[in-house]
Amino acid sequence: MTISTEHRRISEYQLSAHVEIDRPAALVWALVADYRIDPRWRHGVSRMQPTPAGAVQIGTTTDEAMRLAGQSYRNLGLVTAVRPGEHFAWRTTAGADANGSRTVTPVAEDRCILHLAVAARVTGRQRVIGPLLALMLQRNLSADAYRLKELAERPQ
Repeated sequence: MTISTEHRRISEYQLSAHVEIDRPAALVWALVADYRIDPRWRHGVSRMQPTPAGAVQIGTTTDEAMRLAGQSYRNLGLVTAVRPGEHFAWRTTAGADANGSRTVTPVAEDRCILHLAVAARVTGRQRVIGPLLALMLQRNLSADAYRLKELAERPQ
C-alpha cells in the first residue's frame, strides 16, 4: 500500500492483490470481465449492474451498490481500456473517487495469476479516517482475490 498526499487536501491509497489460480486464464477472465458476477466474490458488493451486460468493453458503464465500514455507497463507473482475455482498467464517475484494473496472466495452460489494483482517493473529513479505510480496502481486496480463486476452482 502506497500513500500520497497532494496539497494536503487529497489522500490517495494505492492498493493491490494477486493470487495464483489453478484454472486456465480464459476461465478466470470470463469471471473477472463480467461485472454481473462481482457480488459473488467482492466483499460488500450487493449489486452491480453493467451496461451492456456481458464481458467488459471500452465504454461499459457500471452501477454498484456496496457497504464499507458500516456505510452504504453507490458508485458509478466506466471501463476505460480493455485487452480482451488479459486486462481491463476502470474509473469511477460518481460516488467514491477511484480507479483500478483487473489483469489475468497465464503461467501455464491450466494456471494463471489474477492481479487486482485500486487507487482510492479521500478528501475532506474522510481524510481523518483515510488510513483506516485504506487498511479495510486492502484487506477486502486481498480477500476478494481469494474468493475469486475459490469460485474459479470449484468443481464444475
